[in-house]
Amino acid sequence: MAGNSAVAGQSVSGRLLAVLDCFDVAHSVLTLTEIAARAELPLSTARRLISELVDWGGLERVPGGRHFRIGIRLWRIGSLAPRQRVLSEAALPFIQDLCEATQENVQLAVLDDGAALCIEKISSQRAVPTATLVGGRLPLHATAVGKVLLAFSPPQVWRDLAAAGLTVLTRNTIVQPGTLAAALDAAVEQGIAYSYEEMTLGAVSVAAPVHDCSGVLQGALGIVTHSHLRVEQLGPAVRTAALGISRRLS
Repeated sequence: MAGNSAVAGQSVSGRLLAVLDCFDVAHSVLTLTEIAARAELPLSTARRLISELVDWGGLERVPGGRHFRIGIRLWRIGSLAPRQRVLSEAALPFIQDLCEATQENVQLAVLDDGAALCIEKISSQRAVPTATLVGGRLPLHATAVGKVLLAFSPPQVWRDLAAAGLTVLTRNTIVQPGTLAAALDAAVEQGIAYSYEEMTLGAVSVAAPVHDCSGVLQGALGIVTHSHLRVEQLGPAVRTAALGISRRLS
């Protein structure tokens, strides 16, 4: 094993990246032991790498000293990612207007390694509570933004998802590939997609695609609301806002 790593042949940079990859929305604060376990590294190796990352600013100690979280230097570098920055800047005025007009949860998501990654979210006080956070990942098959990303992406994205199997999240989750494929076809035809309590009971959503000047999909704009409301009534507003973002990107 290279450098005492638990993963055969893993380079020093690979081990550093494995440490950083331990952190996500659900695991934003971790102990040394938790990082070592998630990165599959010996404690001594994890301790040394964490120390280097803390010195550099990629990680920082939480007050108390036993836990670690992502550091400000890494956030500063990540904020420079052009795709997210340009899309977010173009979308933010429309997201704010849509939230103010509907008093609902409004979110912007992009395709990221087989999931929908939420890059912007604004909620009103009366909106249905959701577990979605900026930086959080949503299932493609069970959310409106996910269905939009699936429907307007290259076919291989759908084939990979179907081959991996569709996870049941609620009693309403669509797990039959044929049924979901029909929903994706409808999304392409109508320019809009819906999810009816397929990820979370009590919540429904609607989303529309955002394209650049070349017609390439850049993201999905969506609203999440209470299941007792008619989500279809929000469709035109979402679609109009998504078109506005697309025009701004152009």
